[in-house]
Amino acid sequence: MFSSRIIFVAAMLSAAVPAAAQKPANPQKGKEVFDQCGVCHSATTDEKKVGPSLKGLFKKAKMTNGQKPTESNVIAIINKGKGTMPAFEDVLTKEEKADLLAYLKTL
Repeated sequence: MFSSRIIFVAAMLSAAVPAAAQKPANPQKGKEVFDQCGVCHSATTDEKKVGPSLKGLFKKAKMTNGQKPTESNVIAIINKGKGTMPAFEDVLTKEEKADLLAYLKTL
């Protein structure tokens, strides 16, 4: 009985380590990820290409769809796509998306 408790506690602690050991998002790597987005979205001007400019995205009161530019709202668009924008849910890793968000916050 005592040993099963130790195993249970050890298993719970080891399951928590990956989340705690997760590295912080890297805006420089996010800029590299953005290179594929830059075909349709501008990062440095207000120019609308195929999609809206993302310059100052997180400083805006709302996005073109009327939603507030929160991390979860932006990730939802990245994951599912919108209009002519394809879904990137299975294209980008979780880390790439975190890095991309970190970069978008610098614009």
